[in-house]
Amino acid sequence: MSSSSRRPARRAALTARSSYDESLVDAELESYLGNARSRRISRLRRLSADERQRETETEALIALSLGFPIDELLPAERPLLPAPVAAAPNDYIVVRNHILASWRADPRVPLPRSRVQETVAASYDNLVAVAHGFLAREGHINFGVSAAFPASPPPDAPQRLAASVLVVGAGLAGLAAARQLLRFGLRVLVLEGRARPGGRVYTTHLGGDQAAVELGGSVITGIHANPLGVLARQLGIPLHKVRDSCPLYHHDGRTVDMKLDRSMDLVFNTLLEHATRLREYLKKAAEGISLGEGIERLRRFYKVAKSVEEREVLDWHLANLEFSNAGCLSELSLAHWDQDDQYEMGGDHCFLAGGNARLVHALCDGVPVLYEKTVKRIEHGEDGVSITVEGGQVFKADMALCTAPLGVLKSRSIIFEPELPERKLEAIQRLGFGLLNKVAMVFPHVFWDEEIDTFGCLNKERSKRGEFFLFYSYHTVSGGAVLIALVAGEAALEFEKVDPAVALHRVLGILKGIYGPKGVTVPDPIQSCCTRWGSDPLCSGSYSHIRVGSSGTDYDILAESVNDRLFFAGEATNRAYPATMHGALLSGLREASKILHASESRLNSDYKKYALQKSIRLINNVLDDLFMEPDLECGRFSFVFSYITPEEEQAPGLARITLEKPLLLPSKKRKVKGNQKDQDPVAEKIDQEVFYLYATVSQEQATELMECDDDKSRIAVLCKDLGVKLMGYDSTYDVCSHLISSISRAQKARKRLQGPKSLKTGL
Repeated sequence: MSSSSRRPARRAALTARSSYDESLVDAELESYLGNARSRRISRLRRLSADERQRETETEALIALSLGFPIDELLPAERPLLPAPVAAAPNDYIVVRNHILASWRADPRVPLPRSRVQETVAASYDNLVAVAHGFLAREGHINFGVSAAFPASPPPDAPQRLAASVLVVGAGLAGLAAARQLLRFGLRVLVLEGRARPGGRVYTTHLGGDQAAVELGGSVITGIHANPLGVLARQLGIPLHKVRDSCPLYHHDGRTVDMKLDRSMDLVFNTLLEHATRLREYLKKAAEGISLGEGIERLRRFYKVAKSVEEREVLDWHLANLEFSNAGCLSELSLAHWDQDDQYEMGGDHCFLAGGNARLVHALCDGVPVLYEKTVKRIEHGEDGVSITVEGGQVFKADMALCTAPLGVLKSRSIIFEPELPERKLEAIQRLGFGLLNKVAMVFPHVFWDEEIDTFGCLNKERSKRGEFFLFYSYHTVSGGAVLIALVAGEAALEFEKVDPAVALHRVLGILKGIYGPKGVTVPDPIQSCCTRWGSDPLCSGSYSHIRVGSSGTDYDILAESVNDRLFFAGEATNRAYPATMHGALLSGLREASKILHASESRLNSDYKKYALQKSIRLINNVLDDLFMEPDLECGRFSFVFSYITPEEEQAPGLARITLEKPLLLPSKKRKVKGNQKDQDPVAEKIDQEVFYLYATVSQEQATELMECDDDKSRIAVLCKDLGVKLMGYDSTYDVCSHLISSISRAQKARKRLQGPKSLKTGL
């Protein structure tokens, strides 16, 4: 991270807006994508070559802001593409960037592949299919909490009968993963130890339940490309830009001289720059040195911050740095503390109106969560996972996702059987997990400057530099006069031992020292609350940082799954965005994709053996077997579905249209298979002149087709009214492999149940 990362910017704002609408981030998108689909299509058709090039460049910049390289493939994309395309991926990258930009234009509604195809030349349909599928599975598009994204699979999604997942923890990571998995069609249950969702994101209501107060994660750090901004936009929740002005005060109430403030700000940033050069010079030796030690050596070497006032201001900046990393500078790694700098999201830092609980509760909607189920043991093996909660209740599933905070993993309060791999245990111990505490207060009225969102106070004692050093004002978004005092660094550790009444008395003393000399009376708060995140056994701290001896690689190790049965998510598994709310959310989306892939691999293993038989069995034989006993038949149309019971009208399925030159259909009793062709020349002739086209349809659509008068009408309705694309053998297998597997499993399940095919007709 940069020197200003995850800390309030302190340069004076010129014309700062008092409120901020996340949709303004996409103003440029709106200007060229347009609001309506028809407007976009018609406008694209009249673009000149130069205009189209400019739009391609704009879309590339949008993709770059979302974490995609501007002219390269992501490692996960390369295996999805044919070798020639992967070797020269420019066309694919342009298509991928176009899809990302198109969805960002209005993330409140899904972006189906068909809509993308309307704006891209037909020759790129295959690239659209690959890019759209990848982006949707990985959670880059079509995710969220609006009514258009319920926690259930879309009507056209393939059914997945056997995959079940237990999610440990209902924080942002767990809820994001659970919601995505439900949309993928998996069965999910979330186990949460608390009596509420959100984990370390905790909005409570004080002052007669009138004011929303953030006791945990509070600031959306960098709104550009931030998925939390997407959720806020989907819900129509306004965001408030954290204004830049952050005046500093001495402990006796005097405002820190502007010249001193600016000079120490420059000294602080210069020391960090020199610390970067120092580690480059020391190379491997820097691995064993803390950031605090490096900065102090540099301060003495350059002989800066020598006076008492200078040192107090510099200490304020160092306390702010400890707040940003939830760790003492004496523990942060000089070599790697800022390894995530290159990924930092741009844009303003924002508060969410009404509190972050609004996002948490939206993520919960439709997600099955069992509360007060503290996980004590996770057993994992070839047969699945078994999770035991406090009290002895046991839950079983195919897979599990553990989103327990790093502090819980460090405490070993969850027993893993078998034990986690040694490299993962070592990474858990190496990574740091620090502390940030708060004193939240609701006052009868705002007595501080209403035009600022932050202000700071210096401390005389270096060891207490982080004690109530920074105040956040939430009066613009909370519904009340809310002020929160932060406690960071060594002071945060000591704060856990302080009586709340004593802590409040100290905070009020600071506020009276600042505002009393100005003639402002500081009233007693209506209600207050102190946090003790370090003493909370369900987190044992606030958020992660890179400690001496650790590196960004440890985040990656912590994110590794165990035998495709046990998966891990949370901010401490996200190398690019650790210690952030959006990092937790993104890790959940990441793991949902990994779990889906693992579940498909397991569920499809039997199908693949059945379908391929050591690469001897042909694709058309697999499809022939599916249609051996169709669920519906009408003229040249036959249908098979992935339902278990016929009442599932939205169950996806396949339609097959039989076409032949001599209009001679082979009898079911004369099925052409294997070497029978050599024995029956008539059958060979028939087989050569019969071919099939396929399409994906729901049972409801199939019923509509059967009501048509003839096959010609059915084809017209299928292709024109329903907009369904007909496919041959190869395309059907490539595009619908998951659906084919689902139908095969459903047919086997129905046979086991010995249920009659009540919908089958013979017209």
